[in-house]
Amino acid sequence: MTMPRIKAVLAYDGTAFAGYQVQPNARTVQGEIEAALKKMHKETAIRIYASGRTDAGVHAAGQVIHFDTTLNIKEQNWLKAFQALLPDDIVVHHIEYVQDDFHARFHAKKKEYRYRLFTKPFPDVFRRNYTLHVPYTLDINAMKEAMAFIVGTHDFTSFCASKTNVEEKTRTIFEADILEEDGELIFRFVGNGFLYNMVRILVGTLLEIGKKERSPLDMAEILEAKSREKAGATAPAHGLVLWSVHY
Repeated sequence: MTMPRIKAVLAYDGTAFAGYQVQPNARTVQGEIEAALKKMHKETAIRIYASGRTDAGVHAAGQVIHFDTTLNIKEQNWLKAFQALLPDDIVVHHIEYVQDDFHARFHAKKKEYRYRLFTKPFPDVFRRNYTLHVPYTLDINAMKEAMAFIVGTHDFTSFCASKTNVEEKTRTIFEADILEEDGELIFRFVGNGFLYNMVRILVGTLLEIGKKERSPLDMAEILEAKSREKAGATAPAHGLVLWSVHY
């Protein structure tokens, strides 16, 4: 008999985690959720599957997971149980029963990542874990011009960390833009998938363009080169948020 399958949407503050994926002797998002589920299921281990992994320090506002359960309780009671058992830096804010062939990773059509910069002269102590402080002037128009080159389907080898086992590096970016709000610049990327450190390398490259160390036209040349050495530095993890996943 097939067990009910649950889709859950969660947010987490990645500051104190060694990343999403479970690993020995380290605090992870997956580890905390599976520990809570084990308690709910009277010490029976329950495996969860996510839309994708996030690295140490990276946050999520709309990470999606699925898991199978032997329990038959209402969605609202699932939310209460998670709230009681999970630590304060993880919140499950949506639960629904789904068909037993739903897969959080393989059925994802689009993901949105956001990277936040705090652009005031002095750092904000309350935003230090969630924004990269950039106290110098950036040429926003130049960065927007550069971002136009990445929209579409491209080989993003230049924007992928070298330590990856993924061979197929072609991805489609549907939208790439910059939002401005409350002293922050927010780089927004919507795509069908992202390579290891891809968003952070894109941001690092865009910052060099914003500081006029590179031309916006360099973005097209970097893409064409298919070489990590041609792109900019990898921006720090703490400014990055997995914003949402669409199915």
